[in-house]
Parts: sequence; structure tokens; C-alpha cells
Amino acid sequence: MKPVRMYTTADCPYCVRAKQLLDERGVRDIREIRIDLDSEAREIMQKETNRRTVPQIFIGDTHVGGCDDLYALDRAGSLIPLLCADKP
Repeated sequence: MKPVRMYTTADCPYCVRAKQLLDERGVRDIREIRIDLDSEAREIMQKETNRRTVPQIFIGDTHVGGCDDLYALDRAGSLIPLLCADKP
């Protein structure tokens, strides 16, 4: 399974929902980066994604987007294949 990285904050309900979906799909290890505790991480996230909201989710090197994007990917049947795709 590809590694998952997620920019989050402590009180983000969308972060919780995204983590729940990933857990339901078999993801047991998410590298969480708390931007509410690290202003440098917030700047990196904004440069990487051109977005200011959390969560911002990466599966491998692919920027999925936020919680709604993750759920849309799952509804389209593309989340599991992305998670399980061979690493390049």
C-alpha cells in the first residue's frame, strides 16, 4: 500500500472523516502533519497544494485534495486502486 500523508489540525472534523474513510479502506498508517502546531509546515502545505484548508491528503506522490475529494475518489472506485498501485 502506498504511504499516506495528511496535513491536519487538532479540531478538524473533515480530517477525522478522511481518516475514518482511509481506515475503512485498510490504511493503518497515516503520516499526519499538524499545521496548527507548525507554521513552517503550513507554508509548505500551501506551496505544495495551492490550498489553505485541511485536510490536504497525499497518497504516494499524488495530491488527492481534501476530504470531499477523497470521498469523490472513493465513490468513483478509484481510491483502492490508487492506494494499492505499485510504486513508480
